[in-house]
Amino acid sequence: MTNDGRSILDFADRKTLVQVLLGFAVAGLVLYLVAVGIGTADLRRAFADAEYRWLALGCLSTTLCLVAWGKAWQVVLEVAGIEESFRRLVVTYFAATFANYVTPLGQAGGEPFIAYVLSRDTEASYEDSLASVVTADLLNLLPFFSFAAVGMGWLLWQANLPEAVEPLAMGLLVLAVGVPAIVVAGWRFRTRLARGFMRVAAPVARRAPKVTVEGIRERVRELGSAFDRIAAEPRALVRALAFSYIGWVFFALPLYFAGQTVGIPISALLVLFIVPASTIAGIVPSPGGLGGVEIALTALLIGLVGLTEAQAYAVSLVYRVASYWFAIGLGGLAAIYVIGRN
Repeated sequence: MTNDGRSILDFADRKTLVQVLLGFAVAGLVLYLVAVGIGTADLRRAFADAEYRWLALGCLSTTLCLVAWGKAWQVVLEVAGIEESFRRLVVTYFAATFANYVTPLGQAGGEPFIAYVLSRDTEASYEDSLASVVTADLLNLLPFFSFAAVGMGWLLWQANLPEAVEPLAMGLLVLAVGVPAIVVAGWRFRTRLARGFMRVAAPVARRAPKVTVEGIRERVRELGSAFDRIAAEPRALVRALAFSYIGWVFFALPLYFAGQTVGIPISALLVLFIVPASTIAGIVPSPGGLGGVEIALTALLIGLVGLTEAQAYAVSLVYRVASYWFAIGLGGLAAIYVIGRN
C-alpha cells in the first residue's frame, strides 16, 4: 500500500487537469446553449412546483448503487486473493468513481485508471486490480443489457418505438450481441491475443529506456493468471453478478425520481430502456458524458414519454444532479479521505 498520500493525484498530470477543466467548460456551454434554445422561462415553469424530496431519494439511490457495485468489486477481489474490509474498500470505490467521472472518456475506458487507484490504496498488485476491475465491469454489462432488453421488449410490444429513437435502440442491440461475442472470443483466444500484443509492444519497449520486453511479458503473464484465478470461482462470480443487478436497479431509479421531482410520472419499464440507451451517449469526449447524456435523455423523453422540450430537459437535469453531480461530490469527499489516510 502506498504511503505517499498521492494514490489518485500522481496518476494525473497538468495536461490531464487542463483536459478535465476544458471538458467541463465545453459541456457546460453546450448545456447552457440548449437551455437558451429551449427557453429559460419554460424551464423555470417546469421547476416551479418541484418537490425536492424526490431528488433526495434519487441521491440516496445513487449512493446505494455505488455501495452495491463496490460490494461486487469486493467479491471479485476476494476471488483474486485480495482481502480488504468493505468499509475501507467502498470508500476507495467512491474515490475511483470520482476520478472516472471527471476524466474525459473515463466511462469509455477508465478501467486502467481505477485499477491504478485500487492498487495504490490496497495490497493488490496492478495486474490483480486490473483483472478484478475489468471482470466487475463485464459483470455490470449483463444487467445493463438485461434491463435494456426488458424495456425495449415492452416498447416493441406496445408498438411504441419512435423513429427518432431507433438509432439508440439499434446501438443497444449491437452492443448486446457484439460485446458478449467479443468477450467470449477474447477469452477463448486469450493466448493468441497475448502473443499478438507482445509482437506489437516489443518494438516499442526496445525504444523506451525504462521499459523492457521481459517486463511487459511478465505483466501480461500476471494479468492472465489473475483472470484465470477469477474464472475458476463461478459461484463467487454469481454473487458478484447479484450485486451488479442490485446496483443497476438503484442506478436506474434516479430517473424515475427525477420525473417525480418535477411532477412527471415515468413508467418503470420505460426507465429500464431509457437509462441504458442514454448511457451510450456517455462515450462522448467529455467528463462523464456531460452534455451528451443530457441531450440523449431529453430526446428519449420527448420521443417516448411525449414531454415538451422544457419538461424533458428539466427531468434530464434533475436526473444528472442525482446520478452524476451527487456521485462526483460524494466521490470527491472520498478521494480527499483516501489521500489523507495514506
